[in-house]
Amino acid sequence: MIHFLILLQQVIASSTHIVAKGLTFGVVPAVVLFYRAAISCLVYIVWMSFKRKEIRKIDRKDIKYIIMLGIINIPLNQFLFLNAISMTTAPNVSLAYALTPAFVFVIAVVFLGERMNMLKTTGILLAITGAVILLSEKGFNFTSDGFKGDLLALSASFAWALYTILGKKITRKYGAIYATTLSMVTGFIFYIPIFFLLPGENNLTADLTEMNLLGFLYLGAITSGIGYAIWYYALTKIDASKLAVFNNLQPVLTAAMAFFIFDTPITLYFIGGAVTVITGVVLTQKG
Repeated sequence: MIHFLILLQQVIASSTHIVAKGLTFGVVPAVVLFYRAAISCLVYIVWMSFKRKEIRKIDRKDIKYIIMLGIINIPLNQFLFLNAISMTTAPNVSLAYALTPAFVFVIAVVFLGERMNMLKTTGILLAITGAVILLSEKGFNFTSDGFKGDLLALSASFAWALYTILGKKITRKYGAIYATTLSMVTGFIFYIPIFFLLPGENNLTADLTEMNLLGFLYLGAITSGIGYAIWYYALTKIDASKLAVFNNLQPVLTAAMAFFIFDTPITLYFIGGAVTVITGVVLTQKG
C-alpha cells in the first residue's frame, strides 16, 4: 500500500511541473505561489478541523524547527521551484529534483556525521556529473534564463532535501497531516510580507482566467495538499534516504508529459544527464 501511495505522489509531483509551467507562461511566479500557498493552507486547516483529536500542543523546543520547516517550504523551496520552471523546461526541473537523494546524503554527511564510502562517493560524483551535463546544454551562459533556471531548480532541490531531513522528526512526533499543516501555515505567514515587498509582482487580480484558477487549485489542493501529505506520511513508514530515491521517476514522467503537452523535445543532453544522475543516485542509495 505504501509503495502505491508513493507512486501516486510521484505522478502528482511530475504533473506539478507541467501545471506550474503552464501557469508561469501568463502569471508571474510570485503570484502563482501566493495562491498555491493560500489554497493549500485552507485545505489543511479544513482538514485538521475534522481531525481535532490529532491536534496537540507544540513543545516549545520544536517551535524553531517548525519555523525552519515553514521558511524552507514556501519562501525557499516553492519560490525557487516556480521561478526555475518559469525560466527553464519542466523536464530539467524534474531532473534537478531527482538529485534530492544525493543532496540528502551530502547533508547527512556534513551535518549528521554519516560516513562516506567508495560507492556513495562514486554515486555523488556521477550525480554531479549528470547535473553538469544538463547545465552544459545551455553552453554555460551565466546570463541566459535557461541556465539561471537550471541553477534555481538545483537550489530548490537542495531546499527540498533539507525539508525532508528536518521534517522527519517533526512528522513522527506530530503526525503527517498536522506536521504538514504547521509547515504550510508557518511558511505562508512568512511569505506574505515577502510577497508584498517584491517590486511589481503583487497584482493578485491580474490574469485570473478560469484555466489559471484551476491551475492554482491543482497546485494548492492536489500538489501541496494531497502530494505533501503523502510524502510526509511515507516519511513515517520508511527512511528519508529510501523515500527520496523515488524522485528518480519524476524526470521520466515529466519528460513524457512535457513532450505530449508542450512539445518539449527530449534532447541528448537531457537523456545523458538523466541517465548519469539516476545512476549516481542509485549508487548512493546502495552505498
